[in-house]
Amino acid sequence: MPPRADPQIVLGEVVKQLREERGMTQEAVALAADVHQTWLSRLECGTLNPAWGMVTRVAGALGVEVSDVAKIAEKRARKPG
Repeated sequence: MPPRADPQIVLGEVVKQLREERGMTQEAVALAADVHQTWLSRLECGTLNPAWGMVTRVAGALGVEVSDVAKIAEKRARKPG
């Protein structure tokens, strides 16, 4: 399979992975990031293209730098399959 081309899908996968690694619910992350839980769900599903500020808020809620999210997403996007 070719690398994934849709950055929103990869970003959502990374957010979900980080959230689950931390044992956090969508509700907890959404509350900490001051976003609606439905918005976070859509982010994780890759159905929206978030603004930079929103990604920064979610990263902060997860306790990581936005650059860490970007690095993981970049590696995942390059990985076949």
